[in-house]
Amino acid sequence: MLKTEKACVVSDSTITKFGVRPPSTYSMKIQSLSQLKTLFSGTDGYKSRTFSSGKYNWRLVIYPNGNEKDNGTGFISMYVELDSKSLSSNVLAYLTFFIFNKKENKYFTIQDVEGKQFNALRLVHGFPQVLPLDTFNDPKNGYVYDGDQCEFGVDVMVPLTNWEVVSFTQKPTNKKFSWTLNKFSKLKEHCYVSSKFLIEGRNWVLKLYPKGNNTTCSTWLSLFLHLADSETKTMTTGEEIYTQCDMRILDPLESHHVTLKLNQWHKNTSGWGWSEFVSLAKLEEAYLDKQGSLKVEIEFEVVSTITYSP
Repeated sequence: MLKTEKACVVSDSTITKFGVRPPSTYSMKIQSLSQLKTLFSGTDGYKSRTFSSGKYNWRLVIYPNGNEKDNGTGFISMYVELDSKSLSSNVLAYLTFFIFNKKENKYFTIQDVEGKQFNALRLVHGFPQVLPLDTFNDPKNGYVYDGDQCEFGVDVMVPLTNWEVVSFTQKPTNKKFSWTLNKFSKLKEHCYVSSKFLIEGRNWVLKLYPKGNNTTCSTWLSLFLHLADSETKTMTTGEEIYTQCDMRILDPLESHHVTLKLNQWHKNTSGWGWSEFVSLAKLEEAYLDKQGSLKVEIEFEVVSTITYSP
């Protein structure tokens, strides 16, 4: 027997309105309402063929004379039935039923915003009192049109099982990282990598090239921000992380730091920065301390974080 949790059209968790057709629906046009009423009395409902939504199969069930066993006498009663063959566990679904009004060229809709749990013990949910039969049957109101036709439909929305939540953290904690390179003028390696530093759950490194990262910028210092190798191995295909940060070469006299702002999305294989961050001539003139050390700093203003479904 078809049952529902609520025996009224409007409640605190129910919305009724006129509007356009929901974005994803299954609709059923009845060519002869009188025949449908004759074939399906108050104890029987007409079931549509199965349709798919959220990897499950469903049927729309209409009681054109009202479902007497569910306190639906005097109303159009509408339900959705989950095909038990496609059931593997509890299924949460949000239901929106609609009835076409040709006079208004709109759809009367009724929706329970709380969602319904379908399972092996409860395969059917819906509303016994969708629209009064006196209102529905009167051709002047537009629900029955072109002699004896009408249209019913339903939108079954099953929440996605795969999702992501993206957030942007402004001015994160521990937002600064400083790195000192001693005896800068005597550095021999092509590239130097800082120790890892943690920002908003991700490990990062700076890569510095004392004489440029390529031959065309050999008179410049090159500086780049990279995700640490341990992070790139855990990132999913296509995943990106947004950063907004200031990268600096610090002035020992604390008067004129060289600061460039970075706003980029980072992939697991890419680093971002500048091949020509500061000229070596300018650096040696004003940015090495008395011991010949160079101090680099990065300060994060915004970092994106992503949470995925299990």
